[in-house]
Amino acid sequence: MSPAEFESLSTTVLVVIFLLATILGFSMRESRFCTMGAISDVVYLQDWMRMRQWSMAVGVAMCGATALVLWGGVAVGDTLYASNQLPWLSSLVGGLLFGAGMVLASGCGARNLTRLGGGSLKALIVLLVMGLAAFATLKGITAVVRVRWLDSVQWQLGTLALLPELLAQATGWPLFGARLGLGLGLGGLLILLALNPQKGADRSRSALLGGAVVGLCVTAAWWLGGHVAEIAEHPETLEHMYAATYSGRIEAFSFVTPVAHTLDWLLFFSDRNKLLTWGIASVCGMVAGSRIHALWRRDFQWQGFANTQDLARHLLGAVLMGVGGVTAMGCTVGQGISAVSLLSLGSLIAIAGIVTGAGAMLRYLAGSE
Repeated sequence: MSPAEFESLSTTVLVVIFLLATILGFSMRESRFCTMGAISDVVYLQDWMRMRQWSMAVGVAMCGATALVLWGGVAVGDTLYASNQLPWLSSLVGGLLFGAGMVLASGCGARNLTRLGGGSLKALIVLLVMGLAAFATLKGITAVVRVRWLDSVQWQLGTLALLPELLAQATGWPLFGARLGLGLGLGGLLILLALNPQKGADRSRSALLGGAVVGLCVTAAWWLGGHVAEIAEHPETLEHMYAATYSGRIEAFSFVTPVAHTLDWLLFFSDRNKLLTWGIASVCGMVAGSRIHALWRRDFQWQGFANTQDLARHLLGAVLMGVGGVTAMGCTVGQGISAVSLLSLGSLIAIAGIVTGAGAMLRYLAGSE
């Protein structure tokens, strides 16, 4: 591939992922898709509607990702979440921190991006602080703690830390069958659970449609990153890689580390080494999609903090999300939908931590009021 062809492909990938993220942001705002809101509804109201919405998103993404892997459209070993090492302590602790933080910050990174598009200055502050905390955990002061005390505690596995590979290794079953059974079986089960009848049919249909669109966007991102963006030989390094991603591997949607990279790109925009990447385009697309929705619905409205206590709570939540999201290697979208759609064992640990941390913080806040 010539340098000109490489640049053209990278530009195409960035434009398409921006458009996909725009659809994702529009759909999330229209359907009120929010993992923190789903957990809050269950804890406070025993309302499972938005949890079913999340189940629909994961089920669709899981079936879609499984189909892509079996078809050969995505080399699962080249994805960001594929590794023989399982840093279980990082996934758990990071998930706990992120879950608690998103409650304090009124939503996860994705939710705050959609709120920013609707005019929330609170979300802007949360995203700025979350991005700074995330960058510090990638390369700064909190990165030292993460690397020394958390990432160093891990299990070395004989295969990739993905459920189909582990099942095939443990039972001797063909990997194709293990992936087909687990991916489509679990994905289909999650979709069936989401379709469980509940009062409020109109609300249910709208929410589940939104969840399905989220799942389809994640599936499309896997196809774009794993099939369209694949480069057999980089024109300069001659390495096999995937265009436009920060890691050079296959990525989907995640919204903690990409916010940090967006801040880095904006702050050092004139530095030619700072390139526009997949994650940055995704962040911009999410804000654009939610802004389009706010203008379409005519509900764009500037919003600020109620008081200093509200500000302090959101700042603490943003720090916890930035540290936790990087430590867990993903957020409620990165681990909670993208990674789990590949049946990553680490994502299951991270999700358990996120749900536990969010639930504990919700109950603490309820008890302190």
